Amino acid sequence: MYFVFDIESIPDFEYLRKVLDSKEDNEDEILEIAAEQLSSNRSGFLPPMYHRMVSWVGLWIENDGKPRQKAAWNGTDEKEGLSRIFDTLLTFKDYGLIHHNGRGFDLPLLTYRSMKYGLQMPLRLNHRDIRYRFSQVNIDLMDEFSNYGASSFPKLKHLGHLIDVPFKQTGEGNEVLRMFRDGQLDQIETYCYEDVMATYIVWLHMKYTIGDIPLKEFNNLKERAINKLHEIQG
Repeated sequence: MYFVFDIESIPDFEYLRKVLDSKEDNEDEILEIAAEQLSSNRSGFLPPMYHRMVSWVGLWIENDGKPRQKAAWNGTDEKEGLSRIFDTLLTFKDYGLIHHNGRGFDLPLLTYRSMKYGLQMPLRLNHRDIRYRFSQVNIDLMDEFSNYGASSFPKLKHLGHLIDVPFKQTGEGNEVLRMFRDGQLDQIETYCYEDVMATYIVWLHMKYTIGDIPLKEFNNLKERAINKLHEIQG
């Protein structure tokens, strides 16, 4: 079994005020200062340590790529959201993971936020199968397509353009904070679900391209996945 997943987050402003030793009330001002002092990239996007989770979506699939069941959460009670995803991950014993930049963001975020709330993560997440840099069961599409950093890291949206499947139709990552402020938590989950389906579709294409999935099965799985994607986007 594999768990295709994605997490949506926003900056943890309470924590940022402590780190920056600031009493600034304006969140946008705090974010601007944090981007200057704590970000390691030109976009100003903060590292996972400074984020809090507001939604996650996961899709269980069989080893041959057939989808099995979806699990999801959105809300303001982050501790509940962490408990939900950990309970979901305990559904199966020897599962693998599929994601896009999960090693760089989603998995570290889960670790940091678990530490904050004193939660214990599923042991599987610390197993060598998952932690090993070149693991065949913890599949980060950014690693797979860049040959583990030897080439440039592809954006998920650009991979969609490559295979003529439009992604990011329900929003962009930089819109999550706005949606959260507007109380659009269900919309954030929908955006997260679209990213999960996009990740799954790109993974299917990759597996077919390298010869792991026969053409007939690939076409069937791809058609079903794209129909679901259009349903989410619609």
